[in-house]
Amino acid sequence: MKNAFPDSTDELEIGEIVYQDTMIDTVRDILKKYDHNPTRLMDILIDTQSEFGYIQPLIVAEISRQLNISNVDIEQTLSFYHFFSTKPTGKYTVYLNNSVIANMMGREDVARTFEREAGCKFGEVSADGLIGLFSTSCIGMSDQEPAALINGTVFTMLTPFRVKEIIRDLKGGKKLDEIIVEGLGDGANALPEINSMVHNNIRKKGPILADGYKPGEALKKIMKIKPEEVIAEVKLSNIRGRGGAGFPTGMKWEICRNAPSDEKYIFCNADEGEPGTFKDRVILTEYPKMLMEGMAIAGYAVGAKKGILYVRHEYKYLQEYLEKIIEGGRKKNYLGRNICGKEGFDFDIRIQFGAGAYVCGEESALIESAEGKRGEPRDRPPFPVESGYLQKPTIVNNVETLCSIVKIVNHGALWYRSMGTKESSGTKVISISGDCKYSGVYEIEWGFSVTDVLEMVGASDVQAVQVGGPSGTLIGQNEFNRTLSYTDLSTGGSIIIFNKQRDLIKDVVLNFTNFFIDESCGSCTTCRNIPVMLRQKLEKILNARGVQKDIEDMIEWAKVLKASRCGLGLTAANPIVTSIRNFRPLYDKKIQHGKEYDSNFDMLAAVKESCDAVGRVPNIHSN
Repeated sequence: MKNAFPDSTDELEIGEIVYQDTMIDTVRDILKKYDHNPTRLMDILIDTQSEFGYIQPLIVAEISRQLNISNVDIEQTLSFYHFFSTKPTGKYTVYLNNSVIANMMGREDVARTFEREAGCKFGEVSADGLIGLFSTSCIGMSDQEPAALINGTVFTMLTPFRVKEIIRDLKGGKKLDEIIVEGLGDGANALPEINSMVHNNIRKKGPILADGYKPGEALKKIMKIKPEEVIAEVKLSNIRGRGGAGFPTGMKWEICRNAPSDEKYIFCNADEGEPGTFKDRVILTEYPKMLMEGMAIAGYAVGAKKGILYVRHEYKYLQEYLEKIIEGGRKKNYLGRNICGKEGFDFDIRIQFGAGAYVCGEESALIESAEGKRGEPRDRPPFPVESGYLQKPTIVNNVETLCSIVKIVNHGALWYRSMGTKESSGTKVISISGDCKYSGVYEIEWGFSVTDVLEMVGASDVQAVQVGGPSGTLIGQNEFNRTLSYTDLSTGGSIIIFNKQRDLIKDVVLNFTNFFIDESCGSCTTCRNIPVMLRQKLEKILNARGVQKDIEDMIEWAKVLKASRCGLGLTAANPIVTSIRNFRPLYDKKIQHGKEYDSNFDMLAAVKESCDAVGRVPNIHSN
């Protein structure tokens, strides 16, 4: 039998040349798949990363040459996204969620077990190159934490014992699907195209998620009316965007339809990266046909022929399933040319995956990403409805919004307005997690109080509720009578519950602040610097070195963030500001009273690194 290892330097060099040639051939095949289109750079990099585990300079150079774009253009995109790497990440790459809920549910013990069993620390790859350990932000599994992605496969409800089994089996050569012993999840999760242990945890269905949906029914209805009449019905329903911003959907569609252009686009924003949010994951799993139908209706209404479903990278395990749904829609003539026999009604959808960037939930950053660039928000105006994808008028709607449109078409605007409140029509699908008995997805009418929600999910001994994820509001018991609505407590879908055993400042506010620092695109000076300064103040207070002025400084500094150009920067201080406003006694307990100033400067710590470098013992004298 021939030795698997080369016996000479010549054999090593020949082997390397053959490997590089094979690599280049693979990259060229990937480029051909996307027609050498520079705007498909995200797809090219995702496929290349999947093929080789990381993206080497040689690959960057080949992509640059083939697409006739600079290395810098590629590298700036490559460096922006969390799931791209220029270094080996291990044969099995583990991304363990570090969200506040994962920590609440025992992440620390799980992480330590991963390190011990794999033989490396987080941020490293084991010496044998088998396992790489990395932390990542919320992966959309807040109802079943701690959770991790291993080569894109989701592992939920992890325990130290389960981690030992997983690492043992990986080292033993088992395939990922062979080490899933928990069984498959409910609903479509158990289909061969998904084959996942993820559970939907749908706890309450309302009119939008109700059983009995018939694909194509709404499309057939709009064939009988003009596009302008569809928009009029959407406007009459008073539906507003369900992604968080709450812009009137009908108005957005009308502006886009009236925008002069021979080409328009429909985007579905399925990049739900807000920690604690997972309802879009469930809709993508159980209601994808309704979503596609909603996109097609939007296309008919505004005159768009192409749609792009932008899905966060963490949900890539749904790709085969979603592609099959799209293909099925084409066969049924719900997508493609002359839909439902309507001459000239052409509309088709492709999927665009992200690569790990929370800021891409902002519509203009999402569009930039879909064009193959860094996901940096654009300056506005112009707005996407006037100049969006490829500088063409573009609608960006949330997953839930588009599904709601289908039901509005089927049942009428007045039916929809009969639910919710006067200012907030219809229902809201919310993701509830944290300290409660029944984490999961609930569809409720706008106007539910926080108290109603807590009773519904079996929460007790509640100290605080985070409404709207880190970018939302942290409220206390005195505000549990407030209602979920656009005029009171608005939310894109995330509600996180904390009981009285949680240290809100350390466990929640600090975690959320770290999240905003990690996820900032860095474009705005305000967003790049102020959250870091706020974290330093927080840490000073948590280390019992804080004084009254530190609290006041945080409140004042937070105002500077209002100069940021996107929602991430504008809301990055919300965890601190709302927690000070509603839980000021918790801060007062941690600061030094009767002391006006504490620099928090440690001379020994400041000189330690330089002294260690030259082998010098610090010689510091106090006056």
